[in-house]
Amino acid sequence: MRANRTSLILGSLLALSIVTLVGCASAGGASTVGNPVPPGQGIGYGAGASAAPSAAARQPDQAPNGEQPNPDQVGQLVDDAKIVRTGTIDLQVTDVPTALTAARNGIRAMGGYIGASQTQSAGDSPIASVTYRVPVDRWEDALDLLRGLTGKGGKVVSENTNAVEVTGAVVDLEARIKNLQASEAALQGISARATRISDVLEVEGQLTNVRGQIEELSAQLKQLNDQASYATLTASFATPVVAVQAATDRWEPAKVVDEATASLVDIVQALTTAGIWFGIVWLPVLLLIGAISGVTIFVLRRVGVRIGRRPGDAAAAG
Repeated sequence: MRANRTSLILGSLLALSIVTLVGCASAGGASTVGNPVPPGQGIGYGAGASAAPSAAARQPDQAPNGEQPNPDQVGQLVDDAKIVRTGTIDLQVTDVPTALTAARNGIRAMGGYIGASQTQSAGDSPIASVTYRVPVDRWEDALDLLRGLTGKGGKVVSENTNAVEVTGAVVDLEARIKNLQASEAALQGISARATRISDVLEVEGQLTNVRGQIEELSAQLKQLNDQASYATLTASFATPVVAVQAATDRWEPAKVVDEATASLVDIVQALTTAGIWFGIVWLPVLLLIGAISGVTIFVLRRVGVRIGRRPGDAAAAG
């Protein structure tokens, strides 16, 4: 009887936890995008969607007393959007080390930092590639800073930017984490009331699984928030290439000599191969054909002479 009561209690608690999870999932599906808006200061969702729009959500012609609404309030939902910005810019500068120092100091002054860097030499000119992490609200300032480093004779060779909105992914991760945390709390309550060792072990196994999912989703959420907070901008720095220098770099005497030598070797090898084939294969064949032809001609001549000399001709000649 006691075992049946324990099973009945555990079944009731599991049913209660399932109902709780369903309620949390429904609440998570109705989450707003971005930061929550206090009542009376934003647009309602779910059950409150039929409420009249507040002053922050009114259009310009709905502003009370003919006053224009605050632009910050009108664009609140847009500002709360999570956007991952990435970009690349290819620069030609007169002095690469000076440009790198100026870019580093400027990005740090904006609150950014260097994520990765690589420097190599192409002849006497260094080439550098640096990845900057810049606060999203200083994205355009960072681009203007790098564009201004070209100096006299330099230029922006190429520029590419990309923006991907991840607001939906952030909201989804937050809702899933909230539901898993509710499940964790329910499982902890069941574990505290369990009396049998088998029930405790089963609940602990489920708790371990739920905690692992929470940690994984929390790491993904943290990464998305970091990417949305700091944009990634990769810049390459190089010195301008002079036309004469470029033409000189394209002409390599050693390479030309090597190619000419290789061509001569190919020709000599082809002639040698032809001579070997002629001496081993074609010369014996030609000699054999010549010998057969000589014997044939000799035989034909002998037979022709005998046929031409008849007995009557021999008596007349005597």
